[in-house]
Amino acid sequence: MRIIDLPTPIDASVWEPNPVKHEVVSPAEGGRHMAEGMRERYGLEFDPAELPDGELLSLDTVKLTTHTGTHVDAPSHYGSRAAYGEPQHIDRMPLDWFVRPGMVLDLTDQPVGAAGADVLRREFDRVGRESEPMEIVMLNTGADRIAGTPAYFAKFVGLDAATNLLLDLGVRVIGTDAFSLDAPFTHMIDEFQRAGDRCVLWPAHFVGREREYCQIERLANLDLLPGRTGFTVSCLPVKLVNGGAGWARAVAFVPDE
Repeated sequence: MRIIDLPTPIDASVWEPNPVKHEVVSPAEGGRHMAEGMRERYGLEFDPAELPDGELLSLDTVKLTTHTGTHVDAPSHYGSRAAYGEPQHIDRMPLDWFVRPGMVLDLTDQPVGAAGADVLRREFDRVGRESEPMEIVMLNTGADRIAGTPAYFAKFVGLDAATNLLLDLGVRVIGTDAFSLDAPFTHMIDEFQRAGDRCVLWPAHFVGREREYCQIERLANLDLLPGRTGFTVSCLPVKLVNGGAGWARAVAFVPDE
């Protein structure tokens, strides 16, 4: 069985709408810090030169949002109220939602904006079947190729209320390699100002106020999967208490031929 890595990295050196701050205490600094702490707190003297190369342990401090890098949105991300009851945080979601057979739908030929149900049905025809209950459906938009640039947040295709079609089929986790499952912010606002129709504003997310489901956003490498189906996806989110989202190291398990 092969394992295909599906996340975009968390990288403080690339452009983000909410910049990542990554501070590193080096192993040498860690040794000195430990010695100073022992002296100040416990009155104990220790020379860090006694350690291998004078080094102890490195330490990373990272400041970022839960929507940086590949992450799973919880129902509580979509709003404080839901038609089905209290929207749950990421630490309360059922783990068996996130380790399931996967399906990839190809949206790389779609323009910037929101794809409709007709596009999803076309893709089901190409796959040869509809998605099955609890299958993790992932949208290959090709956006991961521009991840780390400002264009990644403005040039991609999302879904409109066609999200309901997937939920009708029993899907509970929908993924995309784009920044958002909805169309780019600028596209939605332009459409709203042009037509005055609130339905164009975050329709995929706001479906989650009516029906319980999760999104995986900012995936990558979906084009490396050997087929549209026939693999298992694991996208277990970090157990962040009361979090509206949790980072995930998403992978696909592909059986050897």
